[in-house]
Amino acid sequence: MSEADGPEGTPVGAQEATSEPSGVDLARVALRAAKEAARARGDVAQQKKLARRGGLRSGARGDRRDPMALGAAINRLLTERGWEAPAAVGGVMGRWPEIVGEDVAKHCEPERYDEDERVLVVRCDSTAWATNLRLLAPTLVARLNEDLGHGTVRLIKVNGPGGPARRYGPLRAPGSTGPGDTYG
Repeated sequence: MSEADGPEGTPVGAQEATSEPSGVDLARVALRAAKEAARARGDVAQQKKLARRGGLRSGARGDRRDPMALGAAINRLLTERGWEAPAAVGGVMGRWPEIVGEDVAKHCEPERYDEDERVLVVRCDSTAWATNLRLLAPTLVARLNEDLGHGTVRLIKVNGPGGPARRYGPLRAPGSTGPGDTYG
C-alpha cells in the first residue's frame, strides 16, 4: 500500500471520480452562484443609481467612452467596415519598391486595386517594361498573396504608356477625336 492509496487500498483520485459531489463541493457551487447573483444585482443597482445622478460618468478605470489610441481606433474602423484587404493593398502600393525591386519600381507603378475582381492595375512607362512585367506577373501575384493573404490578388493587369495628352484648341475640327486617332 503506497501513500497515494486511500483507506481501502484504492487510489485517492479513483475514489473521488466515482463518488457524487460531497457537501463541501455543493456548498462551493451554491456560494459561487450566490456571489454571481449578488454581483448582477449590484450592477443593476449601480446603473440605476448612476441614471438618477444624470447619466454614466467616467471614473478612475477605463471604459468604452474613454479616448482610445489612434492606431487602435483605425484598426477597429477597418475591422468594422471590412476594409482590411483594401488597406493591405494600399500598404503594398506604398511598399512597391520593396516588393518588386528598385529597377522595376522605377519604370512601373501600381495605379489601383479592384476589390471585387481582385485585380491590381499597374502602369509602365514603356512597352518594353510592360512586357517584362507581364512575364513577371505570376511571380508577383504569388509574392503579393504571400504578403497579403491567399487570394487577395488574383491578377495583375499591366498597362503600357498612355498616348500624348489630347489638346483641344482653336484649330480642332468638329467631330474629330484629335491627335489621339492613332493611339485608339
